[in-house]
Amino acid sequence: MYFLLCRSSFAMATYTPKNILITGAAGFIASHVCNRLIRNYPEYKIVVLDKLDYCSNLKNLIPSKASSNFKFVKGDIASADLVNFLLITESIDTIMHFAAQTHVDNSFGNSFEFTKNNIYGTHVLLEACKVTGQIRRFIHVSTDEVYGETDEDAVVGNHEASQLLPTNPYSATKAGAEMLVMAYGRSYGLPVITTRGNNVYGPNQFPEKLIPKFILLAMRGLPLPIHGDGSNVRSYLYCEDVAEAFECILHKGEVGHVYNVGTKKERRVIDVAKDICKLFSMDPETSIKFVENRPFNDQRYFLDDQKLTSLGWSERTIWEEGLRKTIEWYTQNPDWWGDVSGALLPHPRMLMMPGGRHFDGSEENKAVSSVSTNNIQSRMVVPVSKCSSPRKPSMKFLIYGRTGWIGGLLGKLCEKEGIPFEYGKGRLEDRSSLIADVQSVKPTHVFNAAGVTGRPNVDWCESHKTDTIRTNVAGTLTLADVCRDHGILMMNYATGCIFEYDAAHPEGSGIGYKEEDTPNFTGSFYSKTKAMVEELLKEYDNVCTLRVRMPISSDLNNPRNFITKISRYNKVVNIPNSMTVLDELLPISIEMAKRNLRGIWNFTNPGVVSHNEILEMYKKYINPEFKWVNFTLDEQAKVIVAPRSNNEMDASKLKKEFPELLSIKDSLIKYVFEPNKKT
Repeated sequence: MYFLLCRSSFAMATYTPKNILITGAAGFIASHVCNRLIRNYPEYKIVVLDKLDYCSNLKNLIPSKASSNFKFVKGDIASADLVNFLLITESIDTIMHFAAQTHVDNSFGNSFEFTKNNIYGTHVLLEACKVTGQIRRFIHVSTDEVYGETDEDAVVGNHEASQLLPTNPYSATKAGAEMLVMAYGRSYGLPVITTRGNNVYGPNQFPEKLIPKFILLAMRGLPLPIHGDGSNVRSYLYCEDVAEAFECILHKGEVGHVYNVGTKKERRVIDVAKDICKLFSMDPETSIKFVENRPFNDQRYFLDDQKLTSLGWSERTIWEEGLRKTIEWYTQNPDWWGDVSGALLPHPRMLMMPGGRHFDGSEENKAVSSVSTNNIQSRMVVPVSKCSSPRKPSMKFLIYGRTGWIGGLLGKLCEKEGIPFEYGKGRLEDRSSLIADVQSVKPTHVFNAAGVTGRPNVDWCESHKTDTIRTNVAGTLTLADVCRDHGILMMNYATGCIFEYDAAHPEGSGIGYKEEDTPNFTGSFYSKTKAMVEELLKEYDNVCTLRVRMPISSDLNNPRNFITKISRYNKVVNIPNSMTVLDELLPISIEMAKRNLRGIWNFTNPGVVSHNEILEMYKKYINPEFKWVNFTLDEQAKVIVAPRSNNEMDASKLKKEFPELLSIKDSLIKYVFEPNKKT
């Protein structure tokens, strides 16, 4: 009966597609749209293109799988060749473009991935449509978040002509994609339609989103985390109603127009949590906890949906019914997504990389990390926070390298900043002991300051090569792999002693090695292992590699301090080098962890300083009677086993992220020599 009603409601359709390409249809909303069209229109051919990212699941398309008019293609919308091939070989005349990165929390920690997927991917599709010239409808799926925040006292919602004022990286990329869609419509006559929707909920939704997250936490007897004070207002539509809206827009939508897909029924986040607590017979007073708010959390989104309702669509499912259906589905399919403990953190950061789901939890959540999917009967009572939004993010660091110089300083910094931390007990090359550490400490970030540099210097590595490999290569990779398996960002203190001056980077030229340059120094076995592991770590998107060089600190009694070393040598060479002032840069490394930065970074102060320039400062500030003697590299080579690296690192990437970063000479004066001034 419903099928007949549905078909008859679109009897006066102005557009009838033949071959539809749906992007991202293994995801939440698009899978419901796909299944609906397959079910209601057997004469339409539906081709699904999805790269099966972390929030996609082929099981979402099970209702369509056996249909003769359904075809699935695994691939990326960013692949122009693939998109062009599909449009031509499948004779596509209609595109429904859902594929996107959509979770706001992720966009704060991985915004470039959102630009790549949401803007570049859309651009590839549009260009393919222009080139093939066969598309009769291009339906672009956007979001209500492009409008930005709605005034709390607004009676009328944002209409389709309202100004776009996005407030987070996610909504900014969606707004950017909309501009491209509009431009291709105007410049090339592409028949485009754009939709902007409210929040959607229902079966199959990946539990990084509010409602499924709360449901799964409630199933496990765990507290429901509320960002801020929970007063933020949202509108929620049930997935089947939204699928029907897209069915309506596909057939009746007017080319060149925008359609809001929304509801006037609004709910505060705190009320959503209370409704779920009620259905699980949980006490809201002990089952809701308030956590740090997002960097910017829009207070309200409110849409005017009159334009869509004029096409004949209306919301069918009331909130209570939709929520009940959703809870029933999740309780019947608890393992649909596998292990999603990382997604249930209050502020998950998805690390978008191949091989499954990897999260970077941005705060400590012992309950989620320690409870398995099977142990859903356990209960944890958490008192309500008296403060609606904690002043500091909840983090916990696991640090390796307790007996090392940098590892020791990190612990002191954490104590100073009030950051909970523990030192790792396991050895880097022992995977089981690392897993035990992670499961015991449950860190939000891991800092690796362990490694073999040599005793007393790198010459030791030349005669202890297997020991050096075991720690610097095998151990570091094992730790990175364990962190990846647990969705944890690893801050890895590496070295810049993997380069040497060459014709393209001559001494004194001011041309430094950049992060993407290939290491060219193999003079010492220590440097070989460091270059090797750095290259291998590029395969781990959960690692932030910090290239430290000739570290210096204000502790001039520490024998590992570069200044302490050269002030005690009988003779020194005089070569300009990039160096790292730990007093300034170690706090920056903690801030980088907070910002969830990753990739390779030249972790030095900008510029170079020579041995003689440092010793001149030493003489000026510390000991006016100090004297030293220089010797050449050839003379130095006679008293050392392995050659030493000399180079300049380009620190512009770090300087751009931290504009306050001082040049090496200014940093030496401020952090090292002025505090130790004796003259």
